[in-house]
Amino acid sequence: MFKKQKVLNIVLTIVTLIMFLFAMFPFFIVVINAAKASLEIITDPIALPDRWGQLFRNMADIWSRPSIEYSKSVFSSVVITTGSLLTISVFSAMAAWVLVRTKTKMSGFIFLLFLSGLIIPFQVVMFPLVALFRMIYEAIGLRMLRTYHGMIFAYIGFGAPLSVFMFHGFIKSVPLELEEASTIDGCTKPQTFFKIILPILKPIFVTVIILNGIWIWNDFLLPSLILGIGQDIQTIPLAIAAFAGSFVKKWDLIMTAVLMAAIPIIIAFLLAQKHIIKGMVSGSIK
Repeated sequence: MFKKQKVLNIVLTIVTLIMFLFAMFPFFIVVINAAKASLEIITDPIALPDRWGQLFRNMADIWSRPSIEYSKSVFSSVVITTGSLLTISVFSAMAAWVLVRTKTKMSGFIFLLFLSGLIIPFQVVMFPLVALFRMIYEAIGLRMLRTYHGMIFAYIGFGAPLSVFMFHGFIKSVPLELEEASTIDGCTKPQTFFKIILPILKPIFVTVIILNGIWIWNDFLLPSLILGIGQDIQTIPLAIAAFAGSFVKKWDLIMTAVLMAAIPIIIAFLLAQKHIIKGMVSGSIK
């Protein structure tokens, strides 16, 4: 029995290692090709670079190109990602708290409406969304396309279903007695949520932020629809797409820009992985 368990552990370790190598291979290709010139990539994309210093020259080239304005795209991505994460997280937590504590048929129906957002494909609603934004501008004069608030509004709609679902499962484990005690002490509903409930939600809050942050930071399709390529407001994926022309593709700059875009997300994930695991486990156990 002991030998069978040992053999099984060895097999599982080998399978895990193989899966890890498969998962990391695309990132490995990006890293080694980010330190090459375009001709080297075309000649042998798998070979290691001769000069790693080429990576810093590629970075300097990206930042100095006036036609791309990569610094503006970084600023736009930070504004859109930060604004979207704050609104999605806070509003979803508030909505989930109300739905959990309100025991009516309507609250159950509203929760099912949120869950329906998880099963409706984005491709079904992307063109109606653009049409809706145009109708809003024509009706009340509020511009939604090619604006920061338009992007944030769209991300709230697409990010809220999963966030509400995750918060809903976690809040059900929070004892109701805490809220009753705060009410006895004279706290209002907003004070109860922000001073009592929200600090308890820290693990799942960080999990929601990281999961949505990875998606929003790397998203290409929705910004291309709402912002358009080559406009004043550009996210990093849209700026990277500018390096791929109809006839010439600057693979060295594309790979370097992809690596530069991935580094902040990797660092954030490594710093927050403890909270992510804690949030997932706490929500499932409780």
